[in-house]
Amino acid sequence: EIKNLSRSLATEGLRSCKLGDQCEAVVLFPKLFQKYPFPILINSAFLKLADIFRLGNNFLRLCVLKVTQLSEKHLEKILNVDEFVKRVFSVIHSNDPVARAITLRMLGSLASIIPERKNAHHSIRQSLDSHDNVEVEAAIFAAASFSSHSKDFAAGIRNKISEMIQGLDTPVELKLKLIPMLQHMHHDASQASCSRELLQELVSSYPSTPMLIVTLHTFTQLATSSLVDIPEQIRLLLQYLKEDPRKAVKRLAIQDLKLLAKKAPHLWTKKNIQVLCECALSTPYNSLKLGMLSVLSTLSGTIAIKQYFSPNTGEAPPAPRHTDLVKLAQECCYHSNLAVAAHGITVLTSIAVSCPEKEVIQLEQETVMGMESLILLCSQDDSKTAQETLKTALTSLVKMLKSCPHLSQSSVELLLAQLHCACDSARVLMCQALAAIATQQPVLAEGMLGDLLDLFRVASHRTSEKQQELLVSLATVLFVASQASLSAEVKTVIRQQLENVANGWTVYRIARQASRMGCHDFSRELYQSLRTRVASEHFYFWLNSLMEFSQAEQCLSGLSDGDYSAAMSAISEALKSYQKGIASLTAASTPLSPLSFQCEFVKLRIDTLQALSQLICTCNSLKTSPPPAIATTIALSSGSELQRCGRISTQMKLSMDEFRSLAARYADLYQSSFDADYATLRNVELQQQSCLLVSYAIEALIIDPQTASFQEFGTHGSVLAESEYELKMLAVFNHVLEEVENLSRKHPPVSYLHTGCLCDAVIAILKVPLSFQRYFFQKLQSTSIKLAFSPSPRTPNEPIPVQNNQQLTLKVEGVVQHGSSPGMFRKIQAVCLKVSSTLQTKPGSDIKIPLDSKSNEIEQKVEPHNDYFSTQFLLNFSILGTHTVSVEASVVDTSGIEWKTGPKTTVSVKSLEDPYSQQLRHQLQQQQQTGPQPGPQRNIGPRQ
Repeated sequence: EIKNLSRSLATEGLRSCKLGDQCEAVVLFPKLFQKYPFPILINSAFLKLADIFRLGNNFLRLCVLKVTQLSEKHLEKILNVDEFVKRVFSVIHSNDPVARAITLRMLGSLASIIPERKNAHHSIRQSLDSHDNVEVEAAIFAAASFSSHSKDFAAGIRNKISEMIQGLDTPVELKLKLIPMLQHMHHDASQASCSRELLQELVSSYPSTPMLIVTLHTFTQLATSSLVDIPEQIRLLLQYLKEDPRKAVKRLAIQDLKLLAKKAPHLWTKKNIQVLCECALSTPYNSLKLGMLSVLSTLSGTIAIKQYFSPNTGEAPPAPRHTDLVKLAQECCYHSNLAVAAHGITVLTSIAVSCPEKEVIQLEQETVMGMESLILLCSQDDSKTAQETLKTALTSLVKMLKSCPHLSQSSVELLLAQLHCACDSARVLMCQALAAIATQQPVLAEGMLGDLLDLFRVASHRTSEKQQELLVSLATVLFVASQASLSAEVKTVIRQQLENVANGWTVYRIARQASRMGCHDFSRELYQSLRTRVASEHFYFWLNSLMEFSQAEQCLSGLSDGDYSAAMSAISEALKSYQKGIASLTAASTPLSPLSFQCEFVKLRIDTLQALSQLICTCNSLKTSPPPAIATTIALSSGSELQRCGRISTQMKLSMDEFRSLAARYADLYQSSFDADYATLRNVELQQQSCLLVSYAIEALIIDPQTASFQEFGTHGSVLAESEYELKMLAVFNHVLEEVENLSRKHPPVSYLHTGCLCDAVIAILKVPLSFQRYFFQKLQSTSIKLAFSPSPRTPNEPIPVQNNQQLTLKVEGVVQHGSSPGMFRKIQAVCLKVSSTLQTKPGSDIKIPLDSKSNEIEQKVEPHNDYFSTQFLLNFSILGTHTVSVEASVVDTSGIEWKTGPKTTVSVKSLEDPYSQQLRHQLQQQQQTGPQPGPQRNIGPRQ
């Protein structure tokens, strides 16, 4: 398909006689590259674009230049680089300065793939001396691009640039464009040092505002690249911030200081932060104070704050409340400028959280008071600035209460009281903050439900644009406050208001939140009401499956301790609903949305429930099928005390293996969910831990108490979310472990206490309502890998021929494709490719099979560059017949964790006998068929 596309490119718009058709064809290339991002198409397309560039007019050349700049990540896939550059470079000899300027910009855009082309270097040097301003500006652009990629070019052009900058005949406007080139002179220490000396001379020689701003910014960019000069650059910028009276220079200094605060916060000393605080305290301008506070806000979440409060050698530690930083933050918390107040709150919160000192208790209270005053001020103002400030204050409040839970109750009461008089946009933010706080700490008591229900009624009568979002936020707070058990009054109020004003999407979002919070009875009602309000059959089946899943989990909500028969019945009813739901879920899947995670998660849930039900049956078998009379004799003869228990011992071993198998399947689901959010992954981990816990309990209580050990599934350091569901599950885990430890070494080998403990553990796990996390409903990050092989079969079912005395070089190319938010949760560092081959059809019996290996097993890791990777495998097919080669891709993230994302692709290879061996074999067969030839006869008669 790609080959046909590459051939058709020349026959469509590019060969049209109309300029408009040609331009339209050219500008569509970037979309084509995104759809088919493989070298075979991109190489052909760029060669055709080079022909257009060489033969077309300047407007077409400009279109080709824009396409090249938009497709920068695909440039390295050009195979015939020499031919491509040759066609483009021919225009540099044109008499038209505009054509030469476009060519120079084109060469600059190609600098990443031709960094050491001497003819391009020479043309750029010549064009810098041109009398045409357009050509000189293009040469500056190209020189900057080549300087960033080529060490030799940067070293050779530096003197030329220095002469032009210091030359008296160079216009100031041109100098302002030449100076930023020096930021790329960082390939070695000597280049960076010389460039820095030149910039230092320029700062002293040209103190005018435009020159100083450009020079200082170039100074900063050079320091961030060379790294060793960052402390010196911080001191220089602080000097200009403190001493230079021009506001433009101060703003530039603040901008660059913020850049350095993000780049290297660990290089900021206590003295640097002190100077910045003094400048912020002394400046009368709110805009400058805002900028300095933004720098301090950036530093406040890093190690720089701890360095600021750490004492110098031989000195006592400074009291936090007496430092200029705290004074500045406290002063700004009540500033009339809301943005300044927001940054002051951020800084003060970071100080209070990260500095465990004696005086921090009072500092915590002052911080919370500042937040509350800012919330009161902004909650009634629906302007954009006020809402951004409110969001910052609420974020800081959640962060503060997470480390200081003793302050939660008063803050929650204030938020609830303020909800009545706040505007709708502020109510949405405050409800989200309430839900976040209540998830961390159970601070929403039942007495607060009345206020929340009144707010829900009021919100349904408002007609603002934020009404639907406010309904979702309020419902979420109600679910959190109800602790997964909604009363009939709450259900009635929410249902009535949703019927009156809520649209279908709002109802679905509320139902989704109910499923996440474990309110399955209410979510089932909402899903059921939505089934007939959708326009697609797939959506109907999706909602129907969600309704069945909620119904299944609702069946498990009424379990009581010790009632094992009721638990068996509840699990049976839940399995019926789950089987209906998985059928609907399968019907809801489409090729574009296969719902693979959802299907696998539900299948695992079904198998887990079946395993738990079987475990209860096995425990009951100790009563229904007690050990036979000869069990003691069998145990003595076999040397196993477990044989005294009869058939339950074998059943328990099978049950333990089943739970370990389920835990392994949950681990596989975890590893295949590269795009899942942290809360979803933690949910999968908890399901796996529950299976491992039951397996451990069986082993510790019945199978082998001496060697049993419980090892939790690691979180890989990536789990950040702490939900109410997680807290409940961990409490159950701890309770079960305590019970198992108390019984594991008593009443050997098995008693009713042991089986009762196992059944109680099953019921305790099932009593926690299952939480359906975000990834079950919504994928915020999308990552996929597309593979291509070379050589490839002519038709999909045709095998690739190869002789058995040769090795096949399989080239694997791949493209990493992202959705709208790449890298939201984790990023790809490397792609792991595993190639294996298996023999499918054996050769005939007349062919001897060599002793070589019948399969290939090769693994390689390759790092993608601009989302493209390529590698080669050398495969041996010495055995004749048809082999199936499978290539499986997995990714390694920046933390070094491998994720089994796929895809897994197969290709057939047919190993043929080489002609010479075939000829020898045929000759041998013919000789065997004709038999041995008679040799010369010897005369043995008597001598005469």
